[in-house]
Amino acid sequence: MKITYIGGGNMASAMIGGMLSQGFSSDDIHVVEPDASKRAELAQQYGISCSAPDEALPASQAIIFAIKPQQFRAVAQNILPQLNTALVISIAAGIRAATISQWLAGYQRIVRVMPNTPALVQAGISGVYATEHVTDTDKALTTRILASIGEQVWVQDESQMDGITAISGSGPAYVFYLMEALQAAALAQGFDAEIANKLAYQTFAGAVKLALASPDDAGTLQVKVTSKGGTTEQAIQTLQSHNVRATLIAAAAAAAARSIELGDELSRDPE
Repeated sequence: MKITYIGGGNMASAMIGGMLSQGFSSDDIHVVEPDASKRAELAQQYGISCSAPDEALPASQAIIFAIKPQQFRAVAQNILPQLNTALVISIAAGIRAATISQWLAGYQRIVRVMPNTPALVQAGISGVYATEHVTDTDKALTTRILASIGEQVWVQDESQMDGITAISGSGPAYVFYLMEALQAAALAQGFDAEIANKLAYQTFAGAVKLALASPDDAGTLQVKVTSKGGTTEQAIQTLQSHNVRATLIAAAAAAAARSIELGDELSRDPE
């Protein structure tokens, strides 16, 4: 088996490290990377083979495009003569399967993946869509690869990938935004920066751990913490009066709308 990455950036590196920890062999992994220093770094760190874009690809069971969306079209045209029967997995944001197929001269065994940044610490959640030409064996391989960076949610309708982008793809930024706000609140209460950071970070980490371990949904957990007439109730009422919940929902809707726009832009032929 050979899994070839096109691009050796942070996400590819995270996936490679995770794959090796999940039982893949270094012999299973190859990276195509234009930066010679990055090739040397990856080879030394993981013991994998690397090559420049102008070198021949090894025969591969899957080729993972881990590149910027703006680079995809040109790279796809270079890869096409060596594609053979490999499964194509794209983690490039926003590029639809039909567009990838077009750039690959009609090739249709394509899987789209939307990971998120916690994948860098093997705690991500990836949205995954496969075309109808992707086999069960292909899906099993994709699941095994993505397990190296966290969990997955498979969707049947590709349009749902825009929602995945809005919720989990962009979602870490929403969480960091709220964490920073809680830090600022702690500073306003007179704590120093070190204590403020610790209070905010561990409160988020502990709340998520509790939610994952509980059979209750988040709304029920919030009610259980909110004693009538208590301090938490006062805080929640303030959040409600400022429409925080509705604002977050609107923010995700705006992200999804932008994801659709970007997909449209990337699918257009350059003038």
